[in-house]
Amino acid sequence: MHDDQALTMGRVTRVLAERLRPAIHSDPRPLDLAAHVVDGEPIPVAEGLGAEYAPMAVGDRWGRAWGTTWLRLTGEVPASFAGRRVEIVADLGFDVNMPGFQAEGLVYTPGGEPVRSLNPRAQWIPVSPAARGGEAIEFFVEAASNPVLLDYHPFLPTEEGDVLTSGDEELYRVRRVDVCVFEQEVFELVHDVEVLHQLAAELPEESARRAKILRALNAALNRVDLQDVAGTAAAGREELREVLASPAEPSAHRITAVGHAHIDSAWLWPLRETVRKVARTSSSMATLIDEDDEFVYAMSSAQQYAWMKRDRPEVFARVKQAVAAGRFVPVGGMWVESDAVLPSGESLVRQISQGQRFFKEEFGIECRGAWLPDSFGYSGALPQILSGAGYEWFLTQKISWNQVNRFPHHTFLWEGIDGSRIFTHFPPMDTYNSQLSGEEVARAARQFKEKSVARHSLAPTGWGDGGGGTTREMLARAKRLANLEGSPQVSFGTPDDFFERAKAELPDPGVWRGELYLELHRGTFTTQHRMKQGNRTSERLLAEAELWAASAAVRAGRDYPYEELDALWQEVLLLQFHDILPGTSIAWVHREARERYERVATSLRRIIADSLQALGAAGEADGLDAAPVGERLAVNAAPFPRRGVPAASVAPAGPAAPVSARAEGDGFVLQSEAARVEIDGSGHVRSLIDLDSGRDAVAPGRAGNVLQLHQDFPNMWDAWDVDAFYAGMRDDLDGPADVSLDGDAVVVRRKFGESSIEQRLTLADDGRLLVIDCDVDWREEEKFLKLAFPVAVFTDEVVAETQFGYHRRANHANTSWEAARFETHAQRWFLVREPGFGVAFLNESSHGFDVARESAGRDVVQNARFSLLRAPRFPDPRADRGRHRMRFGVLAGATVESATEAGWALQSPLRAATGAAVPALATSKDPAVVVSAVKLADDRSGDLVVRLYESTGSRAATAIALTGFEAGRVVAADLLERPGEPIATEPTADGVLVPVTLRPFEVATLRIAR
Repeated sequence: MHDDQALTMGRVTRVLAERLRPAIHSDPRPLDLAAHVVDGEPIPVAEGLGAEYAPMAVGDRWGRAWGTTWLRLTGEVPASFAGRRVEIVADLGFDVNMPGFQAEGLVYTPGGEPVRSLNPRAQWIPVSPAARGGEAIEFFVEAASNPVLLDYHPFLPTEEGDVLTSGDEELYRVRRVDVCVFEQEVFELVHDVEVLHQLAAELPEESARRAKILRALNAALNRVDLQDVAGTAAAGREELREVLASPAEPSAHRITAVGHAHIDSAWLWPLRETVRKVARTSSSMATLIDEDDEFVYAMSSAQQYAWMKRDRPEVFARVKQAVAAGRFVPVGGMWVESDAVLPSGESLVRQISQGQRFFKEEFGIECRGAWLPDSFGYSGALPQILSGAGYEWFLTQKISWNQVNRFPHHTFLWEGIDGSRIFTHFPPMDTYNSQLSGEEVARAARQFKEKSVARHSLAPTGWGDGGGGTTREMLARAKRLANLEGSPQVSFGTPDDFFERAKAELPDPGVWRGELYLELHRGTFTTQHRMKQGNRTSERLLAEAELWAASAAVRAGRDYPYEELDALWQEVLLLQFHDILPGTSIAWVHREARERYERVATSLRRIIADSLQALGAAGEADGLDAAPVGERLAVNAAPFPRRGVPAASVAPAGPAAPVSARAEGDGFVLQSEAARVEIDGSGHVRSLIDLDSGRDAVAPGRAGNVLQLHQDFPNMWDAWDVDAFYAGMRDDLDGPADVSLDGDAVVVRRKFGESSIEQRLTLADDGRLLVIDCDVDWREEEKFLKLAFPVAVFTDEVVAETQFGYHRRANHANTSWEAARFETHAQRWFLVREPGFGVAFLNESSHGFDVARESAGRDVVQNARFSLLRAPRFPDPRADRGRHRMRFGVLAGATVESATEAGWALQSPLRAATGAAVPALATSKDPAVVVSAVKLADDRSGDLVVRLYESTGSRAATAIALTGFEAGRVVAADLLERPGEPIATEPTADGVLVPVTLRPFEVATLRIAR
């Protein structure tokens, strides 16, 4: 019996591939083809339609890498096609296994109306649902010849990832352009057979249901004449009617299919190509919505809608109409599907506020849930941010990619660092590109962790990453799987519909506490350092620009630059996309991102300077030493006082703590009243003493500031991954170095491999923080550079700053969950501490780090290491090579409070200015409560908005001082600045005090009328 079943399965496989599917389009008649090759970047649609075209033939080659070729397809519907559905089949050289990763096009009518995408999984163009015969045919295709970069498996380096280095060879050859009859009955037969065949493959061999299906399939194929498929398809379908009509079990798992195309805003293509990918896919989905009453499509990312509105208004008009009908559903409410661990808390808030504002203004809706299927891990601060912005649910599936541990839930409550919870779902299908195959739907039912108490899951359905979206083939599968014995039940619906059902059937879900750490893609905390540095600099300058622009508006009546700040925020938010900021895109993307960061910084520095000038504090300079003697003012944008300058103020700066640097014995000493640092002749830190406690942070017999070089060749995802075995190959760069004094700094120069580094070791102006300025000329390949500091602290956890607070992570490997966290991330600092003493490690722009517990006799040493640079070769063959400036700090005797303050100080240096002092608009009376943003309200009412958070993990009762302006009504607001309950204030001589009570790590927003 089993042999008979195997024969039937094999028979169906071959007949489907070689006879049934090719018969869906019959009677092909060639069309005339002409081409217009664009010289350079894409041209407007109107220009493409009106261009001069040269004859082209099937078999001709076309398309250099990243090029655009406009194709014109002309001909006539044959008279014999009258009364039939007529379509064009156009194969431009596609590989059906690479949708979204190669050539694709957008089809237009001569009048400029978008029709649909032409791509490897949708090679057809509708001509007429019921032709008369004799109609003229004319279509235009804007065809993009994007190179196939993933075809270089196992991801070998390629120069095709940048238009500046790609080759001139034409990459594709036209295979066919024919007008055909679409055989509806054959199409239906194909999907009857395919769905049953796939279902049978998932059923046990001993199953009676499987035997009946295979018997019916055999009977159906016996009725189909393979030389006349169209004429006998109906007879074949009749043999399958009974097995297709058998209903699903009452307890069958239920899947809500949501049409989807997870389009990466940049990855193996540049940003400008994503604009076209979005237009192609959206056009196809609008057409599919017109053709199928049950289909619902969801798309995230306000940026992608904004691109369509700006560059493809003809497509956007169709989308807007479908949104109004409830069939094209904006989801996620964010500007892009951003990285969810590297951006600051304020950036994540703005991802939501900018996205939700766009959707509200364009479509009159606000999204109810967050949609981040593919980001590389999720901060424990996110539940508070999402719920604080009004979200009801969260969706991702990326944690299914874990290398080691299977996550214990699919539908659950996710609890963040502050105790906030949000209803969360992981699709058990383990993909955001579902095709609704039998294997996928069976996997969803089999893996669903909550199956004993619930039966619903969600399936994002459609070709994604590079776009394409849902196909009519997927819709055909869904119709057959709606109520089919042996299979989960599938129906299309909206994400909100699914979450309402999931909440109703699971009133008491399980709880996951803390971050959703992805056991994969750990290299993204470090790869492409300039992305991290550009983002961090932009975030700092945006906060400063808003602070001083708000101050100038409130105090000097200067117009607040709403439009410019919105545009700059949107630029930075775009670059936080989860394949840009993590450093996993092609060279073109990162080259362009570096240029964009420079433009952003230039614009923000101008806004800051103009705002300060309006306040009477002119002459901004980068360092205090640039200010003229006698007119020494300092601009302090940080939320903590420095050098006697109050937080968020301009005031005279006091002197820096006296620091001496001297040679001593065979080494050097940096000394202040608070710290003593001993550096040997190799440039290594032998001692770092906190003079208040007398404790030496450096472990006995060990040395800090040791550069370590690892082989870095992961199993698969070069730019993404650091695999655990990297630690097995390590070179300590402890050989001779050129070490010398330069003023109050010790300078260490070292060469290694093809690279070199110059470090300046100084004590910061508070005399406590050891600052290590690194100037690295990085020329290695497939190497990982670390900077190690073994410290004498007894602890089994590491505290690491995250958005609006911190994470606690075990630094042992008792379980597989802890062992998998061998490389982690922080915002500005991480801290190892024991009662009474801690050591904080600060970064200016580098997120990755690790801390290993090492035995030293009866003592335990924490070997803390910054991750400096990587050198992967795919997808950017020269990632990170070149010159880098980076700063790090080590603070002995640290607490969470002092680490937080020092982290802000390292990131936000004082600036020099001349003129008048400027008092702060808003300051916290409790240093544990950090004022993280001061701005004017997005709604342009003129209200002042102040964001603050509790930073230490304790309860706080404090007051926010508002000074220097006449404050009106004060209300608590949510993260989208929507007003809530009023707050009573207490008048002072120069303003008001606003009492604030916060939970541990709570984020609060005050809205102040003027």
